[in-house]
Amino acid sequence: MENLLKVALAQIAPVWLNKSQTLEKIYKSIKKAGKNKAELIVFGEGILPGYPFWLALTNGAEWDKKVNKELHAHYVRNAVCIEDGDLDEVCALAKKHKIAVYLGIIERPQDRGGHSIYASLVYINAKGKIKSVHRKLQPTYDERLTWAPGDGNGLQVHKLKLFTVGGLNCWENWMPLPRASLYGQGENLHVAVWPGSDHNTKDITRFIARESRSFVISVSSLMKIEDFPPDTPHLEKIFEKAPKILANGGSCIAGPDGEWIAKPLLNKEGNTYHTIDFNKVYEERQNFDPVGHYSRPDITKLVVNRERQSTVEFN
Repeated sequence: MENLLKVALAQIAPVWLNKSQTLEKIYKSIKKAGKNKAELIVFGEGILPGYPFWLALTNGAEWDKKVNKELHAHYVRNAVCIEDGDLDEVCALAKKHKIAVYLGIIERPQDRGGHSIYASLVYINAKGKIKSVHRKLQPTYDERLTWAPGDGNGLQVHKLKLFTVGGLNCWENWMPLPRASLYGQGENLHVAVWPGSDHNTKDITRFIARESRSFVISVSSLMKIEDFPPDTPHLEKIFEKAPKILANGGSCIAGPDGEWIAKPLLNKEGNTYHTIDFNKVYEERQNFDPVGHYSRPDITKLVVNRERQSTVEFN
C-alpha cells in the first residue's frame, strides 16, 4: 500500500575513524533491513567513519598541537570521497534490496579541493542513485575545528511512495529557516540524524513533528570506550578523559501529532523497524499547515540559495 512505509532505524556504532570496517557494518545493516522488507533505512550523523569525539578530550582548540593535527589527518584519510566511488557498494545494496538510504558521512569532496571535510547527509533512492548530498550548514562548537561549513545545495526533498522526505544534520535541526525550506518543498517525513544521545533527540523530535505536522525520524549512533580501535592515533591521550559511554543512542520516531511512535532507544545496537501511515499527515494538516493554509507568503517569505559553492569557476 502506497500510504504505508516500513522504516529501519540503524542505531549502530562505527569502527571509529576506520572507513572500510565501518562500511562493512553499514552493509550488514542494509542487508538485514532488506531481508525485513524495509523501504527506508536511516543512519546517524557522520557514522562513516565517526564523530570527532577527540576534540572535547584533547584540548582540541589548542593551537598547532601535534595530537590534534595527527588525529585530524587520520580523520581526513578515512573520510568519504564520493567521486572516488566510496559509496558505490552502498548504492548497489540499495538497488538490490529496493531500499532508500539516508547515510551520515564525513565527506571529502573534490569540488572543494579534496582536503577539507564536511558532515554530509546523503540520500540514495531505492534504485541505488545518489539524489542529494547535504553538507551541514553550520558545524557546532568544537566541530568547527575539523568540519567546514556547507551550502544550500542539499536542501532538497525526495518522493518515497506517498511521502516526501527530507533531512538535516544534528543541531541544524534547531535552525528554523532550513526547516522551513524543507517544509516549503512539501516535506512530510523529516529525517534528523545525530552523533548520539537522547539529550538531543528527546525534545527536538517531537517539537519538529508538532511544528510541521510531519513524521520525524531521529537516528543516533552509539559510541563506547571499546569502540575505539587499538590503532587509533594518540588513543592513550583520548582515554585520559573519555567517559565509558560517549553516545547512548536515543533513536526515535514521532508522529504528525507530536506524540511518540517509538520513544528514544538507549544503549541497544542494531536495526529497529516501524511502519508509518501517510494518512496521519493529512489528518494533522487539517488544523495546521505551516507553509499551506496557515501561512502568509504575502508578508513573510524565505529565499534559499541552493547553488553548490566552490572557490573557482571555469568558463
